[in-house]
Order: sequence, then structure tokens, then C-alpha cells
Amino acid sequence: MEINKENELSVPAKADYANWMPEEMITGTAVGAGALLTAGVIAAKKASENDSTIGKICSAVLLAGAVGCGAFSIYSVIARKAFSYDGERKLSKQIIDGIAAYVTIPDGGTALDVGCGSGALTIACAKRNPNALVVGMDHWGPEYRDFSKSVCEKNAAAENVTNVRFEQGNAVKLDYPDESFDVVTSNYVYHNIAGINKQKLLLETLRVLKKGGTFAIHDLMSKALYGDMQKFTEQLKSEGYKEVYLIDTTDKFFKSPREAKLLMLGGSTLLFGKK
Repeated sequence: MEINKENELSVPAKADYANWMPEEMITGTAVGAGALLTAGVIAAKKASENDSTIGKICSAVLLAGAVGCGAFSIYSVIARKAFSYDGERKLSKQIIDGIAAYVTIPDGGTALDVGCGSGALTIACAKRNPNALVVGMDHWGPEYRDFSKSVCEKNAAAENVTNVRFEQGNAVKLDYPDESFDVVTSNYVYHNIAGINKQKLLLETLRVLKKGGTFAIHDLMSKALYGDMQKFTEQLKSEGYKEVYLIDTTDKFFKSPREAKLLMLGGSTLLFGKK
């Protein structure tokens, strides 16, 4: 039977939101563990032959590094399987859908998804709000080479979602005027931005939210990373925010808080409310 190439090409491809745990991480840590183990064994042998205290210390450090890399490699395999959109767990999809459930955009309104990556949350919010525009913004740096503007656009096309737009930008200094959007949202972005006060990042995102608008920002909001978030919520309320909630998602989006900790996502919290 002859295949109609035109019809075949018109069928949308399946969306590929990539995996939060890239294969390169697994390969790199596995290779690193092997290299450190080899170096540690060689160093231990030489130290034994020469009865060198320094050599024994060096070999111990190398072997400890090998154990650490090996353990992280095992974690990476487990995490990649859990995060996969094609696996049984589909944790990434569960988290994305969980956040999107909090996002309601007025008809004709606009939302901003900060750090959209491969477009998963942007598209999920757009699906739930077909009469609104959702803008996905990211800097798409080399550290996440599986994520890009073109990947986002292909995923939107594959999902038959047209009420989205993707733009390059910087979460530290958003290129939008004050009170530009009806909703702002984000998922696991700010903890990756080093050297910047996380509460200041939140305030920068909230700057572009309209009065009466909704925010749903999800991240690892531990005290070590974010400081006193209870105090931060009180600050927002004192500035006139109508509603501010800190929602522990380790028992909402995960099987249990224990699963979140095992996947190094303990402290997962949704900052939700209205300006």
C-alpha cells in the first residue's frame, strides 16, 4: 500500500517535554565514579608499597569520591525513571498538572510562566484556559540543552495548543512593565539561580502581576535557600496582598514527603495567592 507522505507529515508529533534528569548526568557521574575508583585503587596500591601516609589519605579521598559519584549515579537513574513522561510514575506530569490546577486566567487575560523550560507548565495552563494567552519565558542556557524555544513551540504544536507564546528572558530582571499579567507562575526555577536572593526573585516576578492577579510559584522553598518564608508571606499581606498561602506539596504532588526527600525535592512548596 502506498503511503501518503503529505498526510503522514500533517499528523502532529508527540510532545517531548524532556526529562528533568538528563542522560548526560547519569553518564557523567557513572564515568566519574569509575575514574575515581581506578585512581583510588592505584593510589592505595602505591601508598601501601611506599608506606606513605599522604598517599593513603589521597587514596581514601579518591575512593570516597567514587562512592559519592556512584551513589549519585544510582539516584540519577531512579530520578530519571520517576520524572519520565513515558514511565509508570510520570511524576513530572503529576507536578505540572497539580500546579496548573491552581491557575485560572480571566477570558482575554494573559499569564507569564517564568522559566518555562520545554513548555510543559505553559502548555498545561493554556489548555485549562483556552480563552487566555500564556507566555512562556526562559533564558534557555547551555546547562539545560534539551530545553529551547523551538522545543517549546514544537510541543505546543504537538498538543494543538495555539494560545501560547514563548520568549527569551531573564528571571532576575524581567523585561515586562509593572502589572503586565493577570497570572504569574513558575515551577522549580529559582533554586537553580545561584548568587541571587530568592525572596528578591519572587518580588521581581510579583512586580509584573496585576492588582487582583493570581500567583502560583512552586519551588524548593527550604529555609536554607529562601530564608524565613512565613515572614515573607506576612510582608506581602502587609503590603496589601489579598491572599498568600504556603502550600506544602510534598504530600500533594508526591506519594509522600519521604518520596520527595528521596528524590531531593524535599521542601517543595507552592506560594499561592492573589495580589
